[in-house]
Amino acid sequence: MLKAISSIFSFLTILPISNTKLETVAKYMYLFPIVGMAIGLLVGSMGFGLSFFLEPLIVSLLLVASLTLITGIHHTDGLGDFADGLMTKGSKEKKISAMKDLVIGSGGIVAIVLYLVGLIVTLSLLTGIQLFLAILLSEIIAKFSMVLMASIGKSASVGSNSPFVELMKNRKKLGVAAIITLIPLIVLGGTTGLIIFAIGTTFTLFLVAISTRSFGGITGDVFGSTNELTRLASLLVFVSI
Repeated sequence: MLKAISSIFSFLTILPISNTKLETVAKYMYLFPIVGMAIGLLVGSMGFGLSFFLEPLIVSLLLVASLTLITGIHHTDGLGDFADGLMTKGSKEKKISAMKDLVIGSGGIVAIVLYLVGLIVTLSLLTGIQLFLAILLSEIIAKFSMVLMASIGKSASVGSNSPFVELMKNRKKLGVAAIITLIPLIVLGGTTGLIIFAIGTTFTLFLVAISTRSFGGITGDVFGSTNELTRLASLLVFVSI
C-alpha cells in the first residue's frame, strides 16, 4: 500500500518518490484524495503562516505559484488543451485532435489566464485559518473529482486515461474515495464542507456530460481540467458562504 501511495504522489506531483507505473496509479486511483490532503496541508500551512506577514494579494500569488510548481503544471496545461478542444468546431475527432496539438490555442490561453486570475483573486480574500481550510478542502475535493469522473465516465479514445477509466468501474473503490474525502470535509468544514462536496460532485457530473457530448468521452486533459476547475469552484463557494 505504501508503494502504491508513493506512486500516486509521484504521478500527481513533481516529487520523485518512486518509479511510477501507470497501471499501479490507475489501480489505486481511489486514494487520490490522500494526495490532495497532503498538498492542501503543505500549501495551506504556508498560506496560514505567510498571511500574518504579507499582504493578501502577495500571499495569494505565492500560493498559486506553489500549487502550480508542486503539480508540475500538468493539470493547468490540460485545462488549456480542454478549452482548445471545446472551442474547435467540427467532429469529435477534430476536437480531440485540437486537444492533442502541442501548440496551445487562443482559447486555451484565455482559459488558463482566467483560471489563474480567478485563483489569485479568490485566495486573496482569505487569511489565517480560513485560508488554510479553503486550500485544504479544495485540494481534497479536486482530487476526488477525478476519481468520480473516472468512475462514471468513458474514454473518448485509447490513451493514458484508459486504465483509470477501466479500473475505477468499482463502486467499492469510489465509496472508499468518498469516505476519505467526506471525513475531513465534514470534520473541518462542517456545513460548508458538505456544500463544497455537493458542488464539486455536481460540477464533475456537468463536466462529464460536456466531455461526452463534445469528445465522446473523457481524456487525460479532461481529468486535469476537472481537477483545476473543481478546485476553483470550491474556493469560490468557500468565500461566498
